[in-house]
Amino acid sequence: MLSNFSFWIWGTIIAQLLTAFFHSLSFIAPAKPRNEMEKQLVEITTTYKLDMGAGIKRSFYSLFIGVSSCFTIIYMLGAALNWYFLKAGISAGIWKGFLLIQLITYSIVFLLQVRFTFLPPIIVTGLVVLFLAITLFLSVLPV
Repeated sequence: MLSNFSFWIWGTIIAQLLTAFFHSLSFIAPAKPRNEMEKQLVEITTTYKLDMGAGIKRSFYSLFIGVSSCFTIIYMLGAALNWYFLKAGISAGIWKGFLLIQLITYSIVFLLQVRFTFLPPIIVTGLVVLFLAITLFLSVLPV
């Protein structure tokens, strides 16, 4: 591995943690409607519960929190695994495979973010993909 590997993998870890942190802010800040239409929308998404079968009734807000929690956790998992593998000193061959899996996974997440979300998650997810690509192609793979 080249000497700049540590720099780029730490950049990846920090980008993953920042993405998880910024996304978790949505759990703290409640939606504040700015007009009557938004007030109605917030009320419906938080109080109206869909019957999903088997006695399960959830609001769209509950579904949103579930998906958002998973998004935050997948980025924390990636950062934790990168940190652990860096400290464990695994071989370049294992790093290549692991970084490739992450790059594919987070690239799919990035494409979904571009299609379905707004600018902040697109930017931070894009940074993770960028750092992973640089780490994989400039630091681990032979040139």
